[in-house]
Amino acid sequence: MKAGVYCNRHTKKFLPIRDGLVRILQDRGMAYEIYYTPEEIAFPDVLIVLGGDGTILKAAIEAGRRGIDLLGINSGNLGFLTEFEGEQLEKAVELICGQYGVEERSVLQVRADGAVFYALNEAVFQRRYEEGADDNVVELSACIDGKKVDSFVGDGIIVSTPTGSTAYSLSAGGPVLTPDIRAFILTPICAHSLHNRPIVYPDTSAMRVDLSAVKNKVSLFCDGKFCGAYGRGSEIGVGRADFSVRFIKSKDNNFFDKLLFKLNTWSDQREERS
Repeated sequence: MKAGVYCNRHTKKFLPIRDGLVRILQDRGMAYEIYYTPEEIAFPDVLIVLGGDGTILKAAIEAGRRGIDLLGINSGNLGFLTEFEGEQLEKAVELICGQYGVEERSVLQVRADGAVFYALNEAVFQRRYEEGADDNVVELSACIDGKKVDSFVGDGIIVSTPTGSTAYSLSAGGPVLTPDIRAFILTPICAHSLHNRPIVYPDTSAMRVDLSAVKNKVSLFCDGKFCGAYGRGSEIGVGRADFSVRFIKSKDNNFFDKLLFKLNTWSDQREERS
């Protein structure tokens, strides 16, 4: 077996964990490669990602497109997407060397004026500040399978996968979905109407985002990365990609245990900062 090890070059937290992991791989006689950018990822049998959720998001799309199973080891702050903590390296390597299960996570595909973008967590269409503009809120509409869902006036909308339901969408008031649910979430951001509420819809549906009413351009972000600014006349469609991301899971993995633990940890960290 050949393992790929993906690290975030811009943080040093992973260094002791990386060095410990390399020693364990060497002791087991396993071949490995270390990557620092998504473009470097080749075709290992498994990809071990060291970091938090942000690092996993950077590597996940390339792993999914290549059909590589991914295992996250937390060396960041929270790690909703990681399977092990940094002190569990031996257990992590033992898992990938044996019989492991995988959990497939759906991916969003966004087509915007001919360009294609992917997101494991969410695609965000949000207001773009322009100096001198009279009004920086945005008005946009969403249609699903050709039927108008609603018009949204406010800061924008989030289209989230079940994986992303514990990220930005959750902070904006969206529901938590278990990873096996085949659905997406449409969540308004600071809507100016109390009737605008999050909507869960099948991930087999096609969504069109209508920007014909926007005065200024709207920014598109996929997994936190700026993809471009779009306005009247832009054609934007959102659907499920034709590939998924395969996360390696241990037999005792329990989504609800992790959710409770991570949410409590998240709350404690926020209280410590305040």
